[in-house]
Amino acid sequence: MSVAKKPLVLVVEDEMPLTTLLRYNLEKEGYRVSEARDGEEAMILADEETPDLVLLDWMLPKISGIEVCRRLRGRAESRNMPVIMLTARGEEGDRIRGLDTGADDYITKPFSMTELLARVRAVLRRIRPAFAEDVATFGDISVDRSAHRVRRGAKDIHLGPTEYRLLDHFMQHPGRVFSREQLLDAVWGSDVYVEARTVDVHIGRLRKALNVPGQNDPIRTVRSAGYALDESFKN
Repeated sequence: MSVAKKPLVLVVEDEMPLTTLLRYNLEKEGYRVSEARDGEEAMILADEETPDLVLLDWMLPKISGIEVCRRLRGRAESRNMPVIMLTARGEEGDRIRGLDTGADDYITKPFSMTELLARVRAVLRRIRPAFAEDVATFGDISVDRSAHRVRRGAKDIHLGPTEYRLLDHFMQHPGRVFSREQLLDAVWGSDVYVEARTVDVHIGRLRKALNVPGQNDPIRTVRSAGYALDESFKN
């Protein structure tokens, strides 16, 4: 009986200390890792063994990360390859450009390793369902999808169906701020009319259920913007 290969992550980054840190944490999570120092080497490695996901720095020698992403998207064999851009360019226009080029997600440096690993799991879950984990974790919160069970630390958390879907959506996009309208589309569906204030009610219920004495509130309210699973929240 053959053993399935672990997912392969191609790290394309010219800063060696960051590459070393990424390799250590990714391998600790059970991924295989290959490394490229520039855009040309990235294309060569992608040809040698198709990665299951690419962590791609924007500013690279020889070929820029944005051009590498464009070329990967232009080839049939890598058109659907998951790509997460890593960059110090945090302006909204740069993020939009990266996503428009075909990146599946975008993380601005400096980032927490907890958040990056959660983003990697979320992208693989969406695009490579075979690698999906039944249990999603962030900090001391865990969601077991197969058992429909939520825990914070050692405590079982009992959620209603809507609060469960809200939390699961946040767990797939840790640190990302969602407006009420975006949450309505993602959790309730775009074809269902629900007032935006309804989101506030369910966020309040989710907060109340998750809050444990002595622990931080993991749901962050961003004034005039929406809500996020706090990226600074961790054990």
